[in-house]
Amino acid sequence: MNSSTLVLRLAGPLQAWGSRSRFVRRETEQAPTKSGVIGILAAAKGMRRTDDLTELLGLRFGVRVDQPGRLVRDLQTARSLDGRRVMPLSYRFYLADAVFVAAVTGERQLLEGLDAALRRPHFPLYLGRRSCPPSGPISLGIHEGALTDVLRHVPWQASAWHRRQFDDPTVHLRLIRDAEPGDLETETLRDEPLSFDPRRREYGWRAVVHELIPITHPDPPPSRGDRKIPHHDPFLVVGG
Repeated sequence: MNSSTLVLRLAGPLQAWGSRSRFVRRETEQAPTKSGVIGILAAAKGMRRTDDLTELLGLRFGVRVDQPGRLVRDLQTARSLDGRRVMPLSYRFYLADAVFVAAVTGERQLLEGLDAALRRPHFPLYLGRRSCPPSGPISLGIHEGALTDVLRHVPWQASAWHRRQFDDPTVHLRLIRDAEPGDLETETLRDEPLSFDPRRREYGWRAVVHELIPITHPDPPPSRGDRKIPHHDPFLVVGG
């Protein structure tokens, strides 16, 4: 049976994908979580936090790390309106200058509706937290094929300055995806969204697989052996 996959480009100055934040320490995972991406899709469709997520829970999910970015920490505090009470200092972690390609696989009709919603979202979209808007359009369209096969062929989305750091015509990017029957080396994450209702947020466990997939470098620099060293004559500057 043919599969359809909706591809998303998640890029922005800051991103934050928390799965285990507690109290005054708000951490981020190194890649987008399934709950975070489902939240983006639900917001684009105009779903409320109290709405049933059933139609989105059957989507298979994976994310490719095109540009890992760097971890940054922000310290935040606040006071009451009258200035008498000081809130505890909180630590918030973000990924800076990161680029990811996420994908969800499901029924074609559902994906077409999600694609249309991403292009004209009902609610503002953000990359994990409201302070993290995307730097451009999110949807890269619907592609025919299974999730991993599609992510092997979507062009590398990293910034030009990041791509220049790689010399080989093929680069290997990290992929984190839902485990399939027969996968042996799996990890368990608690980021399967069951309810976003503030009164009873619920997240389930899902098994994931980490692997490397080859991607063609769109503009590889010449190899070191082929680079020409420019001729330099120091006596040219003093005249003949």
